[in-house]
Amino acid sequence: MELTTEQKKEIYENGFVVLPNLIEQKKINVCLRAINHSIGQGMNKKDIDQFRALSFCPELLGKPPILDLLYETPIMTLAESVIGKGNVKIWGGGQIALRFPVMEEPKAMYPHIDGMSYPGNKIAKGTIHSFTMLVGIFLSDIPNQYWGNFTPWPGSHRILEAYFQKHGHEVLFKGFPNVDLGEPFQITGNTGDVILCHYQLAHTVAINVSPYVRYAVFFRMRHVNHENNSPKVFTDMWMEWPGILS
Repeated sequence: MELTTEQKKEIYENGFVVLPNLIEQKKINVCLRAINHSIGQGMNKKDIDQFRALSFCPELLGKPPILDLLYETPIMTLAESVIGKGNVKIWGGGQIALRFPVMEEPKAMYPHIDGMSYPGNKIAKGTIHSFTMLVGIFLSDIPNQYWGNFTPWPGSHRILEAYFQKHGHEVLFKGFPNVDLGEPFQITGNTGDVILCHYQLAHTVAINVSPYVRYAVFFRMRHVNHENNSPKVFTDMWMEWPGILS
């Protein structure tokens, strides 16, 4: 299974594409059962911030059924259709990303890219843990805005590439740069939808004012030569995507 020309164009122009109904409900249910069982064992309040930054249910990472979302679905072949066959490897074991309802009103949202150092994520200051592609899988319906939506700034990957070409990616060591990225876009969708994103796409998560927990799993994918290619990927963002324009 490969991405279509139109889907590749969406990634090239907007930095992401949404693939509806890619994961079957049966596989989603197995993951939700495992996640909810884990939550049911209880969580220490002091761990919540770290879980938000890294992953909830850390004992489930790097093993079935979470990894089955990646290796027993079309996701890997879709990623290889743009990054190259045999060029894709998972970095980390996935992230179980839960967003619980909050008792506050929506407010301004601020962008970031993954791999920057901030309190709770255990990344050392003066380093960037970059990768190639971000894969997000909806494990619950997100029909409205402010339901814990994954929220990118469309086209921001291209804006940031130009910025890093001029100023260097090292500006990220001091925090996310003050760059006009346009307006954010809250992605809505259904259980089983999948998002494929360029690493350099600026994004955030909207707060969840719904009555429900938002369930999602994220995988970070790296080109097999990423360690050698970095940091050139910040200023030549398609060097690890040979199939994006084919």
